[in-house]
Amino acid sequence: MGLLLSLFSLVWGILAIIGMAVGIIPCFGTLNYLNIPFAVFGLLFSILVAVLSSKKELAIAGSLLCAVAILIGAIRLVIGFGIF
Repeated sequence: MGLLLSLFSLVWGILAIIGMAVGIIPCFGTLNYLNIPFAVFGLLFSILVAVLSSKKELAIAGSLLCAVAILIGAIRLVIGFGIF
């Protein structure tokens, strides 16, 4: 069960990075308003799985991907004044 949850947290992180990559494209910046909360929940889930699971590597990778998606998405919102 731990491997499945760790894999799920990694997939969540990959989806957050894909959403962030689409949010970087001009005129799609408002997608970050949806992607940042998605990545925050993914980060919380990944941290929980990393603490409780024996397979920590995948969960840590998922948490790092979610953290990068949050950071770059927030910077993109600031640069685009929250609307672009």
